[in-house]
Amino acid sequence: MNKIDLQNRTAVITGGAQGIGLAIAERLLMSGASVSLWDRDETLVKKTANTLVSKGNVECVVMDVTNLDSVKKATKQTKDSLGSIELLICNAGIAGPSGKIWEYPPEEWERVISVDLTGVFNCLHAVTPLMIGQNYGRIVNIASVAGKEGNPNAGPYSAAKAGVIALTKSLGKELADYDIAVNCVTPAAAKTQIFEQISEEHIQYMLSKIPRNRFLKVEEAASMVSWLCSEENSFTTGGVFDLSGGRSTY
Repeated sequence: MNKIDLQNRTAVITGGAQGIGLAIAERLLMSGASVSLWDRDETLVKKTANTLVSKGNVECVVMDVTNLDSVKKATKQTKDSLGSIELLICNAGIAGPSGKIWEYPPEEWERVISVDLTGVFNCLHAVTPLMIGQNYGRIVNIASVAGKEGNPNAGPYSAAKAGVIALTKSLGKELADYDIAVNCVTPAAAKTQIFEQISEEHIQYMLSKIPRNRFLKVEEAASMVSWLCSEENSFTTGGVFDLSGGRSTY
């Protein structure tokens, strides 16, 4: 395993209590970063933080990415306790139920968009000014291959992730005059608890589309994200990095 130098960096990871977020937290801690786990599940995030303390400097903040006031309070709390925020990984997300667009419950549409897209905007809105002030930052948004291709029976999720890709490109251009890199990754499905939210039929559909014929490992996502968080990633911004096992080649 390559070790990325993230000494003296502080990372915020939303949805950091489990799944890809947890794998990223472990990898960044091993690279020397301090990590603040932001999550709305108080019991789980505290439990996760306790399991990670032996790996490095870690804290947890109970918050809700869909609420801008909550995000602003979390930003202040992390800055006050850890001193700064150089790295932001917007990972929190939900799948929502499977269903056709014309049958999809409008309230579920609102919930998916609120977490998966508005939640990313809220975090970028709150944390970016800190990075501008210090003229340094690395932002990685976790999008999805669904945002490139549009998965059937997952319209809201696909739309939200497409929005994350566009938001990444826009902010990358807006911050190009600073030493701030803004990129996103587009994973294929990984076996995490998000699978509990979707049907077996949809799971098999996703697997059938992956040429490598397996699901993404969370450690593989963490590996790519760790480099995107590094000082070495000094030129690429507004980029979309594929993690689809060959499904997407653009």
